[in-house]
Formats: sequence, structure tokens, C-alpha cells
Amino acid sequence: MLTSVPKEPYTLTDPARLRALSHPLRVELLEVVGLERTATATRCAELTGESVASCAYHLGILAKYGFVEPAEGGRGREKPWKLVRYGQSWGVEDGMEPETAMAAETLSEVYVDRVAEKMKRWFRRAGAEAPEWREGAGFSAGSTWMTAEELGALHDELIAVSRRFEQRQHDPSVRPPGARPVEFFFGTWLPRPPHEITPSEPPGGGS
Repeated sequence: MLTSVPKEPYTLTDPARLRALSHPLRVELLEVVGLERTATATRCAELTGESVASCAYHLGILAKYGFVEPAEGGRGREKPWKLVRYGQSWGVEDGMEPETAMAAETLSEVYVDRVAEKMKRWFRRAGAEAPEWREGAGFSAGSTWMTAEELGALHDELIAVSRRFEQRQHDPSVRPPGARPVEFFFGTWLPRPPHEITPSEPPGGGS
């Protein structure tokens, strides 16, 4: 019997671990193992299109840095792996060592590139999906003006919405009939530094 996987995201602060995860295939392997619950190097190769040897090597690196661990059964490349934890977070913080900040920035770029590539793949094959799935999926983008407090509140609201479905990732018994794997990405950012901002003139101001 598999032990339960801690579901609360944990924060990566070790630059070595941040660098270890800053590889597109390793990010993808974590996704595969998470969706499959357990996965061998052979199964990972089937789903990623990479070689079994490459998947085995990168799973070993992920294990070395504590992201995955062996599950029960199998040997060698047929050894199944499982996540140590679901979810991790990282970011640049005040007082952070430059080495750690640079590693966190690099991982963020790798992750966003990965998300963008998956969205492009979806666009290319969306026409082959049933209308109800095609119409349900999508993305939106926009911009507005917010205070720091409002931006933080928006982020918290988006995370709260996603967590309504969190249990289904870990417990297949609560998934409704017809459910399929779905991915989403929430991102907010500041497009310009403060010195480049020119506030709009307030109503009634000026000549």
C-alpha cells in the first residue's frame, strides 16, 4: 500500500534543488508522475516521447534532490516512482542570497516556457476535441490598475477557486464520471517598473 503524499505545497529555498528542477523534462516528469500517481521510466517515455534511458536518468536526479521516491514493486527501469509531495512553490524574497534568487528566477522561466508550450500544443489539437471540451477550455488576458493589497487578494481568490478541485488530483474515488485531466495556470505580474509608469489624468483634470 502506498503511503499518502503530503498535499500542502512546500517552498523551495535550496539553490541546488532549484537548479535541479530547472530542466524542461524534469518538470514534465513531475507532472507525469503526479497524474499517474506512480510511473516507471518506460511509462514516462511513452507519455513524454523521450527515451527510456533519458527518463530513467532524470528521474534519478529528481530522486536525488527529494522530488520523487521509489514506489512498491519493479526493478531498474521498470521501477515505479511516486511524488514525495504534490506541489512546490518558489520565488525571489527580500534578503535572499543572490545565488538562490538567480536559481529561483531560472526555474520560473523554465516553468513558464513549459506552460506556454503546452498551451500551444492544445491550440494545435483543440479542433479534434468534442465541442463541450473545446468550448470549456480557453484562456483570457487583460490589464488594469490595482493596489498591492488588491493584487494579493486577487491571487488568493484564484488559488481558492483551484483548490475546490484539489482532492481529485490525489483521490480518484472522488472524480465524477467523465472527468479528464485538466491543467490551468494563474499568473499576475507588473508589466513596468515604477519609474516608467505615467498615471492617467484624473477625470476633469488638465486643460
